[in-house]
Amino acid sequence: MDPVTNPYSPGAGRLPMALVGRETQLKAWHTALKRVEAGRDAQSLVLYGLRGVGKTVLLSRFARIAEDAHWLVARIEAKSGSSMRDMVGEAFHGPLVDLARPGVGQRVLKALKTALSFKASYDTSGVWNFGVDLRDVAGGGADTGVFESDLSKLLRDLSEAAADQGTGVALLIDEAQDLPAKELIALCAIVHAANQRQDRLVVALAGLPSLPRRLSEAKSYAERLFSYHGIGALQPDDARRALVDPASDEDVVWSGGALDKVMAEAGGYPYFLQQYGQDTWNVAAESPLSPADAELGIAHGRAALDTGFFRVRWDRATMAEKNYLRAMAIDDDEGSQAGNIAVRLGKTVKSLGPIRASLIGKGLIYSPVHGVVAYTVPAMATFVRQQDD
Repeated sequence: MDPVTNPYSPGAGRLPMALVGRETQLKAWHTALKRVEAGRDAQSLVLYGLRGVGKTVLLSRFARIAEDAHWLVARIEAKSGSSMRDMVGEAFHGPLVDLARPGVGQRVLKALKTALSFKASYDTSGVWNFGVDLRDVAGGGADTGVFESDLSKLLRDLSEAAADQGTGVALLIDEAQDLPAKELIALCAIVHAANQRQDRLVVALAGLPSLPRRLSEAKSYAERLFSYHGIGALQPDDARRALVDPASDEDVVWSGGALDKVMAEAGGYPYFLQQYGQDTWNVAAESPLSPADAELGIAHGRAALDTGFFRVRWDRATMAEKNYLRAMAIDDDEGSQAGNIAVRLGKTVKSLGPIRASLIGKGLIYSPVHGVVAYTVPAMATFVRQQDD
């Protein structure tokens, strides 16, 4: 089959040809935007799940939907050591440049001036020029150096500016579990206050399964502040559509046997479906895709996952961390009690604390509940058991 027309796209955040099984989340986002546009309050969203289930893809779709509705949209990815203040400010710059034009209302001008002050709060040398005269415009005050106060002022003034356009402000944060506790606390407080004022603001957070717990630890009311959506493996019908629909658009069909083999191997995980779908397509000579094509495609897909998806994570671990990951693999992908890992390694739970913390910091494991750790990617245990280094 022609690899140029291959409709499958494994990769971090790459939008599949058929985004299936996420209708509930897309409907919730559409509803939130429409409620804001109607002058009502809206509940912000939290997407959580393992890596490779499509959280980043969903966040990208959320951003596109908001942008198509002419909202002010800022999308960032939380990173250890990076400031949310800087990332949010820079992410809003492009949309504000598009908004700044002759004849805009006073609330838009005020928002632009506030954005300039927010910029000064983290970059005294940088200068933005929106091409409009802001000398006699009210606004500013987002440069106190207090993160919660400054971001709240920026988002509130942007919300008022968006109201002039009949739209709203969307802030989307990927890998949100990596935000420092103080920033999560501030973000929850800002969303809470914005809801009480019915500001035109909707926030979407995406992260690992530990994200809901981190939010709850940040603010006790976080469980009522957001609409939580666990993103996991696709149901069989949706997994089938993820494979069949893109091929059908290219006038290619899957035989039943080939489809069954790939679905069984992928376990419903979107990334794996894309990988095995891509490799089965590439090895096939013609339509329909046969069981033999699927077997060969799965073999190629496994090799690609082992050298990429899994390997890049394994190689980031030190030898001591790899031993910890091996001790976890005994429990497959179900999660491991910290005490059991300590026994297997002949160590105490306390002595293994730094290793556990380092693995969590590297995004290789997470803690679903107190005293338990699990891999952040599905099927990692099988890969770990195969490693000899």
